[in-house]
Amino acid sequence: MVITEPWPASGLPLDEVVEACLRGGATAVELRHEGATGGLLLREAERIGALARSHGALFLVNDRADVALASGADGVHLGPDDPPVEAVRRIAPAGFLVGWSTDDPVSAREAAAAGADYVGVGAVYGTRSKPGLEDEAIGPERVGEVLRACGLPGVGIGGIRPGNAAAVARQGAGVAVLGALMGAADPGRVARSLAAEVAEAWGLAGV
Repeated sequence: MVITEPWPASGLPLDEVVEACLRGGATAVELRHEGATGGLLLREAERIGALARSHGALFLVNDRADVALASGADGVHLGPDDPPVEAVRRIAPAGFLVGWSTDDPVSAREAAAAGADYVGVGAVYGTRSKPGLEDEAIGPERVGEVLRACGLPGVGIGGIRPGNAAAVARQGAGVAVLGALMGAADPGRVARSLAAEVAEAWGLAGV
């Protein structure tokens, strides 16, 4: 899963980065633009969503269920400061995906009971994309613990890059990546490396 930022650290245009990642094997894109107005986020969602669909990838919007629904996204990813899972589930059409961020097994079980479809678990190796979480590295084993507790599919997030993605994937999780892709001079190459690492960990290499 590619997690976007509006102005990639690489200096490349966001659309170009997302396109390269999709060509490199990414299977989902989550649009993240904290502080954006609803109108701006909707325009971005329509544009990036079209890119994702053209490659057969899932498209999700971070935090904003209203924008996700208005743009025809496949789903929304929610956190503790967003509307609860059950509230979004009440207004969402059948098949609309609702994700929930947590590093706690109990919270994950509660999200599953409320109707979440998957969980995002982190920060696995710490992260610079969210202030205050730089040193909060839960480790890949915790990802597996959370997934086993709730019975949902999930992705590990936070500090994931080529070389450490396999440890997360061996816990049965996918990987959600922001910095290693948004900051890469060649995001397609990084995406291919991540995809290969996950596939090998899942026993899918060469399939």
